[in-house]
Amino acid sequence: MDDDKRADLAAEAFVYGFALAFDLDEVDRFVRNGVGSVPPSPFNTFGHATRLAGPDDEFVSINNDTLYSIAQVDLSGGPVRLDVPDARGLYYVLQFIDAWTNNFAYVGHRATGTSAGSFVLLPPNADNDEFTDAQVIRFPTDLATIAGRWAVDGDDDLPAVQALQAELTLTPLGDGPTRGLPEPAASVPDDLAFFERLRVRMQAFPPAERDIKYHQRFEPLGLLAPESPYVDPDPTLRAALQAGLERGQAGMEQALKHNRSPRHNGWSLTYHLFDYNLDFFEIGALDEPAWRLDIEPRDRYLERALAARGGLWGNHGYEAAYAMVYVDGDGDQLDGAHSYELRFEQPPPVGAFWSVTMYDATDFYLVANPINRYSVGDRTPGLHLDPDGSMTIRMQSHEPTDPAARANWLPTPAGAFRPILRMYEPDEAVFDGRYELPPITKAG
Repeated sequence: MDDDKRADLAAEAFVYGFALAFDLDEVDRFVRNGVGSVPPSPFNTFGHATRLAGPDDEFVSINNDTLYSIAQVDLSGGPVRLDVPDARGLYYVLQFIDAWTNNFAYVGHRATGTSAGSFVLLPPNADNDEFTDAQVIRFPTDLATIAGRWAVDGDDDLPAVQALQAELTLTPLGDGPTRGLPEPAASVPDDLAFFERLRVRMQAFPPAERDIKYHQRFEPLGLLAPESPYVDPDPTLRAALQAGLERGQAGMEQALKHNRSPRHNGWSLTYHLFDYNLDFFEIGALDEPAWRLDIEPRDRYLERALAARGGLWGNHGYEAAYAMVYVDGDGDQLDGAHSYELRFEQPPPVGAFWSVTMYDATDFYLVANPINRYSVGDRTPGLHLDPDGSMTIRMQSHEPTDPAARANWLPTPAGAFRPILRMYEPDEAVFDGRYELPPITKAG
């Protein structure tokens, strides 16, 4: 294989493995350091946020609607029992995400109801005979994330939700040691660190069976080697990997703004962004044609990479539908140098609630602002409604002088930004096109 073809292969490997590498980097960060108000928590323990997310919570496209309860679950030592409290009708969801970022199970309001319950979490190849009377959730990989979200209706609601968080528990049922994340080889040069992390993680967490043949394409890059070839790399291999990393990153960033999701009035309707899981469907996960992304494998791996880059740990659309937007109704990049309006003639049709959240256009983090408002939605107090019941959200970097615009102000950064519309438990009208999202327009 010549050097240029090997660089192209490395670019393919970057896209194929990005979700795995990025996901497990975040798993490691949650375990070691925590994120924002979610404290560091060892494997098989929930870390609970005590406040809604803000700019200090540096996580891609984090929401400002719910309190997070996050657990990194390691079943290498055996099964774990999950106990959930009686939420008494409150919206919450526990989303299960494997190491390759497949959403494979859901527990909560939509999926299982809000009564108290217990579930046994099983590793991939465990025998479930002794748990025939239990609700079982089998993991595709030994290690997975439970991303819990609890609806909060203002600060006064926090104590009640925090009490529910305290009743959410994980109890190991096995007596074996857990492995955690595999350690990359020491002394690998920084410019090859991504491929080294990918190598050890690909081996620790095998992909779905349908992906194995493609997975094996990367043997010439050393990604299937039992010992690291990157500690003292062959110069030609090193150059190919460096070039491939640059090509893969550039291609992913370009595709992020030009993905295959349908567009309407500038919005990218990413309702099916997380439909790349074709193999693992446990409690609450819908194994239906409408939610299976049956496209060419290489295109599906790109979708998986884009989903991780733009909204890691996002839900399937049937749980929470997302629409993202980079441009206004004229096709121009959204930028804090201008003022904008988003007018909803009718609110998004949802079974739970909806919001528009503001992010920068680089890391997709929440943006600090003088009124500490990061989202506007149907639970935002004090919004101004027009006489016909419509509502206009004002987006700009400086405080509006008009009282109605001030009441509905969603502050932007000074530069480029990217909002997300979230619709929790969306109505079918969202998916069949009967409900159309309005454009973001420049304010006069």
